[in-house]
Amino acid sequence: MQTAEFRVLAINPGSTSTKFGLFTNERAEKTWTVRHADKEMEAFRRRPILEQEGFRRGLIERTLKNDGFALQGIHAIVGRGGMLRPLESGTYHVNSAMLQELRAARYGEHASNLGAILAHCLARPIGVEAFIVDPISVNERTAKARLSGSALMERGRFCHALNSKAIAKRFAREQKRPYAELRLIVAHLGGGNCISAHEGGRMVDVTDAQEEGPFSTERTGTLPALELVRLCYSGRYTREQAQRLVTGEGGLYSYLGTRELVEVEQRIADGDAKAALVFEAMAYQVIREVGAMAAVLHGRVDAILLTGGMAYSKKLTSELSDALRWIAPIAVYPGEDELRALAEGALRVLSGEEKAREFGDPSPAPAE
Repeated sequence: MQTAEFRVLAINPGSTSTKFGLFTNERAEKTWTVRHADKEMEAFRRRPILEQEGFRRGLIERTLKNDGFALQGIHAIVGRGGMLRPLESGTYHVNSAMLQELRAARYGEHASNLGAILAHCLARPIGVEAFIVDPISVNERTAKARLSGSALMERGRFCHALNSKAIAKRFAREQKRPYAELRLIVAHLGGGNCISAHEGGRMVDVTDAQEEGPFSTERTGTLPALELVRLCYSGRYTREQAQRLVTGEGGLYSYLGTRELVEVEQRIADGDAKAALVFEAMAYQVIREVGAMAAVLHGRVDAILLTGGMAYSKKLTSELSDALRWIAPIAVYPGEDELRALAEGALRVLSGEEKAREFGDPSPAPAE
């Protein structure tokens, strides 16, 4: 239980919005979501993501000032972790090595790369620490889970670690048990689906939300490898078009022309047989992947946690629960409160519950 009072600014930059919030301990004082119109973002098209740094920093500072909030009195600023080298989970100090790696975009361009940079730029003038928490590059898979089947590549690098870890720890607090003692399966269901097995306080296996596992509202998940190779060499698509087919125009959108699960459910209610089949197939793939993670945990599972935007669908969570409750009890945590998860990570360090990690330190070897 925290006795001191800490104030944290959390920042989550997205491709079409900048979300940020002020927290006093775990209580949100105020949160903001600033949407970026297409016209506003036009100046940044086809340019490196990091060129948006000044634009995003300015809007955060102006919004805080206009709403009567000051940066002074804040104890730490925490940003969303971006596309970094594979890392252990935890809260990391933003240091020069991290900033250099993000500016080089060695592992790819993504709006989340701005999180650490914005936290650093806003924290430095007021003399407080800047952190990131559980970036998308968290990789705690066991050594055997990392092998893909080809020596030319390792299994996928990116997952919804921030929300998956936060929900697992929230469930542990509710159960009054240490997270490290629980064996959990977390199904993050949204624009990308990420199914993870948790044991000993680590995500010992997880599907990459960009290219593995069940299909989602807009991503294909795992595809037949030879068919994908044939498609890529058919001459019908450029590399960029093929990537978009997999990561932005797959899943529900590919079959039904919509990314909105609510619309799909309405079509089903109106008697659309194709919509019903696609919905059932998506649920089936989630069920299959959760079953695989149960096998990873040798069938000893304390709970299955359903989270992410699609967990708001009672139709989906009911279908998943009916199929999976024989494995373990089901708990549903709709949405993904990433600002709160970021703030909680910083607060664990400020309160002394956890020690911040240093980016650049050697990561422990994966467990066997």
